[in-house]
Formats: sequence, C-alpha cells, structure tokens
Amino acid sequence: MTIVAVLKLSADYLQKHGSDSARLDAEVLLAHALGLRRLDLYLKFDHSMAEAELAAYRAVVGRRAKGEPVAYLVGHKEFMGLDFEVTPNVLVPNPDTEVLVQRAVAISREAERPLRVADIGTGSGCIGIAIAHYASNTEVWASDVSPEALEVASRNVARHHLGARVHLERGDLMQPLSGEFDLVCANLPYVAAASNLPAEVTAQPGRALFAEQGGAALVSRLLDEAPARLRPGGRVLAELAPTIVASASESATRNFASHRLHRDLGGHERVLEAWS
Repeated sequence: MTIVAVLKLSADYLQKHGSDSARLDAEVLLAHALGLRRLDLYLKFDHSMAEAELAAYRAVVGRRAKGEPVAYLVGHKEFMGLDFEVTPNVLVPNPDTEVLVQRAVAISREAERPLRVADIGTGSGCIGIAIAHYASNTEVWASDVSPEALEVASRNVARHHLGARVHLERGDLMQPLSGEFDLVCANLPYVAAASNLPAEVTAQPGRALFAEQGGAALVSRLLDEAPARLRPGGRVLAELAPTIVASASESATRNFASHRLHRDLGGHERVLEAWS
C-alpha cells in the first residue's frame, strides 16, 4: 500500500474511534514509524510501504485508537515552538498553557532586570524551560513531588542547554524552594475527581490531573502560601479550569491586592494573575 492510501485509511479509522484530529494524528504517527519528518510524507505519497513498516504503524494506530496520547506514542511534544520529551510520567504539554508562558515572558521582558521565577508542579519542565528560553533575564527554580517527572524535566533542561538557569527540586508546592521570587508560575492539578474526561486525558498521570475540593485544593493552597514568598511587586500566574475560576478568584481576593484573568485560545478563562 502507498503512503497516501495508508494515511486515508488510518485517518478514517481514528476518526471513527473518537479522534478530533484524526488526519494529523495519522500523519504524525506515520512519520514517526518511518523515521521521517511529517513534511517528508508529502514528498513520498506514492511510496509503497513494506509489510514490516505497516505492522509497526498498525500497532501505534491501534494504541492511539484506544485513547493513548500521540505524544506518548512518539515520545515528544512541541510547546511554545520548543520540542520536549514526554513520557506517561508527565502531562502532555497543552497549547492552552502557552497563555501563561506568554504572560510570564512579557512580565520578565518588561522588568529589564534579573528575575527569580518559580515553576510549581513542573512536570515535563515545559513552563520553566520556555520562560528561561524566551526571557534571558530569568533564573528558574522548578518543583514537583514526582521523582519520575523530575527525571523527564532534567532531560528536557539538558536538551535545551539551560542547566545553568533552570534548577529542579523535589517537594510539595514551594516548600523545597528557598528565598523569594519575582514570579510564581503553576500548572497544578485542577480537575475534580468525578469528572468525565476523554480517554487521552485519563491516560495521563492522575496525580497531575486531579485535586480535592472540586479541583481547587492545590491552586487555593498555592494562592494562600505564595504571598509570603514574593518579592515586592511579585506576581503569581496559575492555570485554572473554568470550573474552579470562582474558587481561585476568592482565594486571590483574600490574599492579594488585585487579580485578573487571561483567556486561552478557545476563549475560556484559563490563567489567574494575582499581585499585591
């Protein structure tokens, strides 16, 4: 079978099994299986695939059809124009989180002085690494409770040659980090335990998804604890689900002089920015 025929069949199959990006999924997985760039597929549409190639591709398409994220199948994911290693020990970087990073980078560039940044619940390290990459005046301290996640983050720090400016620590929220910070960023678990989620979301580590109090527990605790760890003029940027915006806003009102909400690409209130 030719590449173009295999792609059509695979995209149809994935669409029937619930993928809302079936053609893209099929192309990314085939490029990975063949060791090509996705662009190269278009140059080889008439190439006939060997049986061994088809077998390998069928295997990953089957796993995708059962809900396994594409990023886990290929081992990496682009975020903020950077490539990150991804394993089942970390959340898959989400485009909605780019709103938080873009705001953090804007704050950092406006400061025109060195800034200390905390990345709480770093996972793959994508937030802290992207901030350090795009804002050269920042030094980042990133924390996570998961040693497996920190191993992934460590490899991503090395991949982007940021070992001198991105430091990893294991522990709960800001507890393992010393000193005060100009900016505290966090993408913490914010999903209620009873939520009905797509298979590709539930395939990701539950400890990075779910929180008590309807999803608000960890974000609220960070907003309670962060003011004591901020330098004068410091800010917190916390990613939210729409379901906990009200609760997080109450916590921000209690602990900070002011706050605002930033919307993601879909128009949802996604990032809370709070300052004193």
